[in-house]
Amino acid sequence: MIVTYNWLREFVDCDLPVAELSDLLTMLGLEVERVETVGAGMDDVVVAQVLEKNQHPNADKLSLCKVNNGAEILTIVCGAQNFKAGDKVALAQIGAVLPGEFKIKRSKIRGEESCGMLCSEKELGLAEESAGIMILSADLQLGMPVFSALGLKDTIFEIGLTPNRADCLSIIGIAREVAAKLGKKVKYPELRPVEGATAVTDITSVTIEAPELCPRYTARYVSGSKIGPSPQWMVNRLKAVGQRSINNVVDITNYVLMEYGHPLHAFDFKFLSKGKIVVRQAAEGEKFDTLDGQVRTLQSSDLTICDGDRAVALAGIMGGKNSEIADDTTDILIESAYFNPSAIRRTSKRLGLHTESSHRFERGTDVNILPIALDRAASLIVELAGGTLAKGVVDAYPQPVPERQVPVRVDRVNQVLGIKLSAADIKELFERLEFTVTKCDQGIMEVTVPSYRVDIEREIDLVEEVARLHGFENIPVTMPQARIFSETKSSYLTSAKTVKDLLVCQGLSEVINYSFFAPDAYDKILLAGDDYRRNTIQLLNPLSDEQSIMRTTLLPGLLETAARNASFRILNQRIFEMRRIYLPRHADEMPEEPPFVAGLLTGLRSAEGWNQAKTEVDFYDVKGILENIFAALDVSGYSFEVREPEPFYHPGKSAFIICNGDVIGSLGELHPTVQEAYGLEKPLFYFELNFEKLVECRREDHSVSAPSRFPDTYRDIALLVDDDVSAEAVVNCARKVKAAEIAQIEIFDLYKGSNIPAGQKSIAIRVRYSSKEKTLTDEEVNPVHQQVIQMLQQKLNASIR
Repeated sequence: MIVTYNWLREFVDCDLPVAELSDLLTMLGLEVERVETVGAGMDDVVVAQVLEKNQHPNADKLSLCKVNNGAEILTIVCGAQNFKAGDKVALAQIGAVLPGEFKIKRSKIRGEESCGMLCSEKELGLAEESAGIMILSADLQLGMPVFSALGLKDTIFEIGLTPNRADCLSIIGIAREVAAKLGKKVKYPELRPVEGATAVTDITSVTIEAPELCPRYTARYVSGSKIGPSPQWMVNRLKAVGQRSINNVVDITNYVLMEYGHPLHAFDFKFLSKGKIVVRQAAEGEKFDTLDGQVRTLQSSDLTICDGDRAVALAGIMGGKNSEIADDTTDILIESAYFNPSAIRRTSKRLGLHTESSHRFERGTDVNILPIALDRAASLIVELAGGTLAKGVVDAYPQPVPERQVPVRVDRVNQVLGIKLSAADIKELFERLEFTVTKCDQGIMEVTVPSYRVDIEREIDLVEEVARLHGFENIPVTMPQARIFSETKSSYLTSAKTVKDLLVCQGLSEVINYSFFAPDAYDKILLAGDDYRRNTIQLLNPLSDEQSIMRTTLLPGLLETAARNASFRILNQRIFEMRRIYLPRHADEMPEEPPFVAGLLTGLRSAEGWNQAKTEVDFYDVKGILENIFAALDVSGYSFEVREPEPFYHPGKSAFIICNGDVIGSLGELHPTVQEAYGLEKPLFYFELNFEKLVECRREDHSVSAPSRFPDTYRDIALLVDDDVSAEAVVNCARKVKAAEIAQIEIFDLYKGSNIPAGQKSIAIRVRYSSKEKTLTDEEVNPVHQQVIQMLQQKLNASIR
């Protein structure tokens, strides 16, 4: 929001220095981001009068002038031709510095001395273009600085407002804040619209078909106006706050917008079919040509202002070309309405159309200021454009908004702020803000909030108002008192930290990706059309199509990260992510959000070095990482099983992780098509674990037993089995022999090649026999070992090598 000091002082008596006013606004929560003094350092540009204008003796297109600056007569060489002797002009004297760091010096131009420069509006920074030098009013005093003489010397404050302070998107709104802080009254503009005899209701009408989107719509009618340029004072004011002058009527609506903070719109009445206004929702796919020359495609959720046949404005955002004010406009219908903030925000964002009007309506305007802003605009139109104002106001207001009353406890105010104010002190602060205290009983105040303060909803909001107005600098500094206590970490948090630490220790780096991504990610990882992970939660208001759905797997995010790293030639990657995925439930239920941990490995197993072998990571690196996790969490009873693979894995190079009969994760090499979709060169190995299920698999019984004091006995068995028999199946089969002497069974060799029949492989297992009571003899071990061999032969059709 841009505010000028001179405009502000029209509404509040304030003579604070610029620096103090800037600090005051900032301490009120209205942060001043920029201060600019218009005309600063330009006092050497003064009002002067041309006494003589003669032809330059040595140049056809130059004039040699005698100019009086009120103190002396100067010779000036000038190239402009739009002035004559007797005109008062802007003279930049020797030493003046014009915009662009252009310094005026004594010089000779074609042999004649020039002691200054006659300036145009462009050279003074007052206009984008100018045809000649600036001709001033004849009644201005000679020698007076031009910016002071024209009333252009001013200070501009650019204020950064938080979205909740919609009431401060106006000069009067800022003036209210300053007045409240200084304990003064706001001087509101006098509203004295002079009305004609014809009633406005005989000329036009307003029908609201969507009252939930437009609770109130008011209008006034002016006939016989003349469209033309605005007076210079209005042009200067609008330019100072960043508005471009268009014509007197449109400028007035913008002037009132900046003054009161409420958007208005003016229609050329002759273009309104049947002379009426209908507020309705657009038809689906309806086309509308806005003032910026763009044809917009509307949706049924968009609100439009229509005449008897068609849309003439996009409510709260922009008018239409089919009813705009033109040079031949004489009859004007002025609109002042209130629109639902959410509806305006949705339409503005969807169409990418952000205007001064939508900016204010999106944040919430004052529903009770409509007739006031309307009367102010109508009065100015009659004053500056002429015409006759119809009698009365069309005010469609089917369900008036009740006053808001918010209770606040005096003790609560003092407790939150750490101060000691009486009820009378707090009441006085509220009244300075134009709040009304209707009742104060037993330390509880009932505060009626003005309709323009749309941000005040709860008691704590009123506490903040007391803090702002009392002054943050007046709140004493105290150290907070806090109770320190310790809480035992949950099993989930402890496990999460253990797993993260373990993965980092194994060389993996944690990444954090967005929780949402593009729908085509599922095509890239080859998910089938009926895969449950394609049933996603759609974002209602996504930043882009690439971030429009909530993730149901961590894989696409990790692949995007790997691809981005690879684009920087980081080819050896070991990354992991521990985050939640989002699985939809029924329409009225919150989604399921199970936590997952997933990792991705590619490239060399270890960093390159003179004594390091250049071996690539493989399936067993990933499997080893997972086994270390299971060991750290004391998970037992898990197994790796080959089943129908996930679609994103390479066929025959993946496995599921089973624990307590439930699938808790998977691992494997990613499919080459997935690798190609992300532009990655080397094979990728991936794992994922449902962390919630993993924690549930932790052993509750953590009892341990002492190792045997007696030596162990080992027996090896080399078997020939079919290719489709997994190593795990061999171990599980051997474990079916229930004998106390068997302490451990593990595989130590796998061989396929010469001397092995086609379709078979050799697997060697080692069985460790042990007893805590004695040293086992061959006579005790051999029968048990023979049972193991027989079990393998019978169940797996294995043969002993």
